[in-house]
Amino acid sequence: MNRKKKINQVFKKKVKQANARLNGKAKPRYISKAERLKLEQDSDSTTGTADTESIES
Repeated sequence: MNRKKKINQVFKKKVKQANARLNGKAKPRYISKAERLKLEQDSDSTTGTADTESIES
């Protein structure tokens, strides 16, 4: 009984890992607080230049 159980456990584990690889990741990649601030500043600077261009025109 124990040998059969162990074989089934190993088989189920391999199947589960294979399915996980095929499905990809459910969670998005973690972005640190510093990176979020940097991205926010970059987006603010690009929108800020667009705003000043529209005012000058």
